[in-house]
Amino acid sequence: MPLREGPLSRFTVLDLTRVRAGPTAVRQLADWGADVIKIEPPEHADTSVGLSGRRDGSDFQNLQRNKRAITLNLKDARGLALLHQLVSRADVLVENYRPDVKRRLRIDYPELRKINAGLIYASISGFGQDGPYAGRPGFDQIAQGMGGLMSVTGLPGQGPVRAGIPVADLSAGVFCAFGIVVALLEREQSGEGQWVGTSLLQAQIAMLDFQAVRWLMDGEVPPQAGNNHPTSMPTGVFRTADGYINVAASGEVIWRRLCKVLEADGLQADTRFATADARSVNRDALHRELEARMVHASSTHWIQVLNEAGVPCGPINRIDETFADPQVQHLGMSRKVSHPRLGDLALVNQPIRLSRAPDPPFAPAPERGQHNAEVFGRLGVGQDELSALRDQGII
Repeated sequence: MPLREGPLSRFTVLDLTRVRAGPTAVRQLADWGADVIKIEPPEHADTSVGLSGRRDGSDFQNLQRNKRAITLNLKDARGLALLHQLVSRADVLVENYRPDVKRRLRIDYPELRKINAGLIYASISGFGQDGPYAGRPGFDQIAQGMGGLMSVTGLPGQGPVRAGIPVADLSAGVFCAFGIVVALLEREQSGEGQWVGTSLLQAQIAMLDFQAVRWLMDGEVPPQAGNNHPTSMPTGVFRTADGYINVAASGEVIWRRLCKVLEADGLQADTRFATADARSVNRDALHRELEARMVHASSTHWIQVLNEAGVPCGPINRIDETFADPQVQHLGMSRKVSHPRLGDLALVNQPIRLSRAPDPPFAPAPERGQHNAEVFGRLGVGQDELSALRDQGII
C-alpha cells in the first residue's frame, strides 16, 4: 500500500538518487503523495555515506521525507533481478548516476524500457547525458561557475561569488520533477513512457533568465551589480539608522512615490535622475542621495511608510527572523513531522497550495531498509528468503 494519500498517490516512483539534485526532484513527487520507494545499497556496500549528511541530520531529514526505503545491492545479479521486478510495476524511476555507471550496472533507460515500456525514466547529471563533458562528475558550485551565475553575483570588481544556496542542484531537481509530470501527462495520450533528462548546467543557465538573454539578444555581457538590480533603478539595499532595508522603486510611478515619502521632490528635477536611463547611468550617485535621507530613521519606520505609499520594500532577515515573520508563519512554510526516534521535527514546507486538494500529511525520512519486508513481500519474497538475502548482503 502507498505510504500516504495525495494527488499523486496513484504513481509509484523508484528513487535511485543521491546527494541533492535527485532527492530534490523526488521530494516534489513524494510531498504530493506519490508512492516513493527509496533504494539504497546495504550499509556495508554504500560508498555514498556522508554525501547527503548524517542520516539523523536536518538536511537528510528534509530531503528524504515522505518515502519508503529498501536496501538492494545492484551489483549482485539477484539484486538486479529484484530491481527489475520493481521496475515492471513502477511508473517512474529517477537516477543521477554518471552515464557509464548506469550502463555498466544495466539500469540505463534502454535496458529498463525492455521491462516496462510505460516507464518514465528521469536522469539528472552534471552536464548532460552526452557531449564532451558527459563523463565529468557534477557539483553545484562547478555548475554555478560554468553556468554564469558566479560572474553576476557579488559586488562590482569583487571577483566571482557563489550563491548562498545550491541553486544549480535545487533548480535541476525542480525542473526534473516538472519534466516527470509532463511525461506522465503525455503518457496518458500515447500510452508510452520516455526518458526525461536535465543537468545542473542546463538548469543553472535556465535560471539566468533575463541575464542570459541580455547576451543572447542584446550582445551584452552582464557584469556584477552587487545589491543593485542589474537593470531597474533605484532598486537595492539602503542603510537606515539601525540597519539595512531593500527598496524597489523602478518605474516612473513608484519613483515619484519614493521621492514624495523621502521629501526629495528635487531629485525628480535633477537631470541626473529625471529619466530611467539617467537613473541607470548615475545609479551610484542616486543611491547616495537616497541613502543620505534614509539614515535618519529606523528600518521599521521606512518599511511602514514606504509600504503605505505603495513602494515595494522589506527587511533583510536572518533565517531565524524569516521564520518568525508573521506572513511566513501565516503561509505555513515550516511543517511539523513526528520522527519515531528524533521526536518532533520542523521541516521546510512546499511553497505550493491547491485550493481543492489538501496538503498530504508529512512522514519522516525512513530508516535504511525500513520497508524491506513490506516492499519485497509484495513481490512474493517471504521471510525466509528475506533473511537469506540479508545474510548474503543483497539487501
